[in-house]
Amino acid sequence: MDAIAYYSRKDVQKQIIKTARNREVAILFGEHGFGKRPDILQYENDIGELASQGASSFHLSEEHWSNPLSLETGLNKSRLDNFRIGWDLVLDVDAKFEFSKLTTKLLIEALKFHDVNNISLKFSGNKGWHIGVPFSSFPNVINGVETKKLFPDAARIMAAYLSDMIKDHLSAVILEKYRIKDIAQLTGKKAIEFVKDDKLDPFSFIDIDTLLISSRHLFRAPYSLNEKSGLVSLPIKVKDLDDFFKEEALPEKVVVKESFLDEDYAIKGEANNLIIQAYDWFHKKKPLIEIKRKEFDSDIKVSEENFPPCVKNILNGVKEDGRKRALFILLNFFKCSGYSDEEIKKRINEWNAKNNNSLKEGYVLSQLNWHLRQKEKVLPPNCDNANYYKSLMFCFPDNWCSKIKNPVNYAIRKGLVLERNKKK
Repeated sequence: MDAIAYYSRKDVQKQIIKTARNREVAILFGEHGFGKRPDILQYENDIGELASQGASSFHLSEEHWSNPLSLETGLNKSRLDNFRIGWDLVLDVDAKFEFSKLTTKLLIEALKFHDVNNISLKFSGNKGWHIGVPFSSFPNVINGVETKKLFPDAARIMAAYLSDMIKDHLSAVILEKYRIKDIAQLTGKKAIEFVKDDKLDPFSFIDIDTLLISSRHLFRAPYSLNEKSGLVSLPIKVKDLDDFFKEEALPEKVVVKESFLDEDYAIKGEANNLIIQAYDWFHKKKPLIEIKRKEFDSDIKVSEENFPPCVKNILNGVKEDGRKRALFILLNFFKCSGYSDEEIKKRINEWNAKNNNSLKEGYVLSQLNWHLRQKEKVLPPNCDNANYYKSLMFCFPDNWCSKIKNPVNYAIRKGLVLERNKKK
């Protein structure tokens, strides 16, 4: 099937137009390059007409604009922020098909781990995948800034956070399926390029678009053709990923069933935890630096009598709002305070039983397992983080609080001072 015949299909035209609403459009005319920018698509028949003029593929902005045609080269951030009405998170996984599929599966698991369930998925049309989370899944404001103004930084941070989250697991999964020499053969790289310090670095041959995300960044429209392969950029259901084969994306075999980034199915705020925890990771991505202590050894656990007021308040039980963020605080606090895995599990389960409406057992277990698997210790959010303590009514400071920036610092410093006073 040639491009004109394919793009003349009404079901294909309908899906491209649906996704193009409020987006900037860039049209590729084969070897002649892209047409004028900015551009828009309004009518279904325009797709077939453009194909007859040589259009080979259609590309859309990740950002939503009040008026895409008002965009121009060289606009400063302030003006772009004024024109932007939203943006979607689009993770672009690029690697050999075998590896991109494994990576995509783990990224989807990581999104679900953060309670994001309205996940769009489409085959890129060549080797990789596009994973999408619609803008309406995110909160309106983060750290006092309108979320619509946080592009591209927020998208970069979430992409980097998720990549870091799956890295070790991805390495293990790849090594279960492939030997080092197989990886070298598939990637065309030497082992020394992807084995570093005796560990497999999957991101030396798998790319998850992070730093390249910028304003007016484009992704291939759903149901658009890919010039290199001749295949369709085909949306599929997440559950069908394992069983997907490239042959399903042949233009003559494509059945239009799924949409990509369909706002109609988005759940408002379901990605709150994702963006909040990603920003927290970003600000604390360096491993916890052990605080120098004279009497305290890093393996000695912090006494409960030295817990800060916010942690004590959380341990008394939490109402409906803030339970998941409270769990995130407690897990990092206990891990950084010398508590064993078994002690952490016990304390978390006791805490959850005190909540007005306990978190589901499966959710708590998945959070526990993930946090306890991590080798690095990471501090809980700092006390001034607006998304955690004060906004959730956990913060009732005492005289010690003015001297510290983090709940773990509070517990350690208080313990040090009290220990010194005892000796005196």
